Parts: sequence; structure tokens; C-alpha cells
Amino acid sequence: MAKVESAGANKVKLTVEVTPEDFADALQKAYLKNKSKFFVQGFRKGKVPRPVIERHYGEGVFYEDAFEILFPESYTRAVKELDIVPVSRPEIDIEKISKEEGIVYTAEVYVKPEVKLGQYKGVEAELVEAEVTDEQVEAEIARIRERNARWVDVDREAQNGDKVVIDYSGSVDGVKFDGGTADNQIIELGSGTFIPGFEEQIVGMKKGEEKDLTVTFPENYRAKDLAGKEAVFHVKLHDVKQKELPDLDDDFAQDVSEFDTMDEYRADIKAKLLERAEEFAKEATQNNVLEAVVGTAEIDLPECMIENQIDQQIRQLEYSMMYQGIRLEDYLQMTGTKMEDIRAQYRESAEKSVRTQLVVEAIMKAENITATDEQVDEFIRTRAERLKKDFEEYKKTISDEELAYIRDNLAYDNTVTFLTENAKLVASKKKEEKQKAEEENSSGE
Repeated sequence: MAKVESAGANKVKLTVEVTPEDFADALQKAYLKNKSKFFVQGFRKGKVPRPVIERHYGEGVFYEDAFEILFPESYTRAVKELDIVPVSRPEIDIEKISKEEGIVYTAEVYVKPEVKLGQYKGVEAELVEAEVTDEQVEAEIARIRERNARWVDVDREAQNGDKVVIDYSGSVDGVKFDGGTADNQIIELGSGTFIPGFEEQIVGMKKGEEKDLTVTFPENYRAKDLAGKEAVFHVKLHDVKQKELPDLDDDFAQDVSEFDTMDEYRADIKAKLLERAEEFAKEATQNNVLEAVVGTAEIDLPECMIENQIDQQIRQLEYSMMYQGIRLEDYLQMTGTKMEDIRAQYRESAEKSVRTQLVVEAIMKAENITATDEQVDEFIRTRAERLKKDFEEYKKTISDEELAYIRDNLAYDNTVTFLTENAKLVASKKKEEKQKAEEENSSGE
């Protein structure tokens, strides 16, 4: 049995009763789980009867463990029965506990706030249009050209932009240190990959030349025993290599693509850039619509929801850094950043994300927007193809929880599409100004 009452803004107090029979079952489970921990003279360890343990250690010896066994199921059942959506961990208070009367406990918890929707059909929002300029096409070709550059040996002084092959040996106060020696190391001058001042002093050296470079390690250098110290590196330069870019001709197009001419290759690059630009424009337009819709809604947002979202964003940051081989703790130490600084930086975006999610969910419910079975199957089929798995076999491996998650996400996307289709999309002021300028120029001619 459970009942609920208000405990403040977006906070409720649940009162949950557990019957003596259910408590008795939990006490027996707690005894079986913990009996090997108790010792009573005259009995082998793990063989002490429960009544003996309770007489020796007190009647309530198993109460705490019994409650921990009972709580998850009883709390979940109460939440479902009372139709509430908790958004924080419950604060528990046991009001009554005995074998004769069972348990009565309260749980104070923040719940998902009510959303008072404003106008969400016909809102005015800026339309972002896809555009690809010739300059963007040429910039993309330039990047591809850079990736296909060759490095050729040259007999001259090293310059910024060159690659050099060097041996180096570093020492502090005449003593070599770990990691300070390498042979045939390749460095691109001007890349800033080495200690400040190191690459700059190689500029001007020639093949076969040796030189001592004096540098100072940064104060926040990862090796604390070297941080802030002056070091001398003896360097021997073996080779100087200059970047040689390929000519932008039909041969280049044939080397890097399936096309025979640069004209065909340029057209293909423009088409691909336009496809990406259209995706970006679509997403940007939808974000503009969402911002306008969320701005008309009223929500008394619990602080815990913002904090939970910040936690999630920090976990994503940790995963991203982990793929780069960096631990968040090390990053904070190297940059001198505190975790509270990171949380403060994420706060605005976290609050915006939570508000948007709540408003879209409220509209989804108001308009009865769902995901179709065909959409769900298409989503699973796409994922199966990406994983090179059979669709039917892969679908069987998806749990009910994951399937519900997929449906919710697709329903969310459908709601965003619904809002965008029902919005009043207007051209950006920059677009209008550009069109006006073009019209004036053409009329002047």
C-alpha cells in the first residue's frame, strides 16, 4: 500500500507500507545471506539458528539487510501504482519497523515537472538554407591535395613547414632524463608538437649539422620533475624534406577518385558538400524551431535534473577523451582546471537540453505522436547493415528496454519534424540583406 502527498515544488513524499508477511520473508532472506558472518559459542560458523543469533545480537540484527532487500521492489511498485516519474534519488526515512506490524517508510523524491505549453504550432523561426560556394569546394580540394602531398629530400637550410629527421638527447643540469633521447625522429617544423622553442631553433640547420638547443619546459608539463626546468638537447639533423603538392589536373582526379577529369571531380565534391550542408541546415532549422517553441513554455525545473544532465555530459567528455588516450583527471591537472569549472561551463547547455526534452515530450503526449513499426524496423535494419548482420537475427537480440528506447527516440524525432512542418519559417536577415544587395547591383548595371 502506498500514498503520495506534496512536499514542495516538484517534490513529493511517498508513504509505503510493507506487510508483516513480506517483512518476514525478507528477514529470512537476510538471515540466509548473512548467517556465515555470525559466531556463537557452541555452534559451527554458518550453522547458528536464526533465533539464537537474534537473541545473542538483538532482535533487529537483520532489519537493515531485510529493508535493503525489500526496498527496490516496494519502491518501484509504489512509483508505478501512484503514476509518478522520479528524477532524483529518494530520501528514505523508516517510520516504523517490527515483525508484528511490518514496515512503514517514507521516500521524498523530486518528480518530472509539469510543462505548461505555450504556442507550438505556427511559431516563427529562422530558416537555415544550404549553400556551398566555389571557395568551399576549392578549400576541400586543397585539403585533399595536402593529404596527397609527397615529402622530398632537399639540400638547403630547414624552414618552417619542412619535415626534418633528427637524433636528439636531452639533459637537465648535465643529467639525461627518461624520454629525452630519440633517434631518427621526424618533426614537422612549425607544428608546435615539441617543447616551445625547440622547433624554432632547428630552423636554419642543414643536413649533417649538430647543435645544442636550450629550452625551458612549461610549468604545467605532464612530467612534474621536469616542469619549469631548463634543458639542453643535443640535436643532429639527418635530412630536410620539403612538401611537394601534386598538380591539380586530370591525373590528380584519377589518382584520388573514380573520375577521369577535374571537372567531374569538382562536381562530385560540390554535391557531397551540398549533401552535408543540407543535413546541417535541416538540423539548424529544427534547433531554431525548438528554441522558439521552448521559449513559449513554462517549466519550474528542479535543480537535480540540471545536475543529472551535467553529469551525463561530463561522462560523454570522459569517453571522448578516453578514445584519445587521455584521462579526464590528467586533463584537469595539465590545464589547471577544476571540476567545478567544467560543471559551470556545461550548466547553460544542460539546462537548455533538459527544458527542450521536457517540452518535446509534452507536445508528443498532447499530439499523441508515436513511432511506427516501419520506422523502428528501418532503424534496426540500418544498424544491422552497418554491423553486417542479418536483420531478423539481429532484431531478436534487442531487449524490450532497448526497443522502447528506440521507439522513444524515433517518436521524439517525429515530434521535431511535426513542429518544423507546422512552423512559420522565415529567411535570415543576412540572406535578405544579401539578396537586396544583389538586386541593387544588378539594377545598377
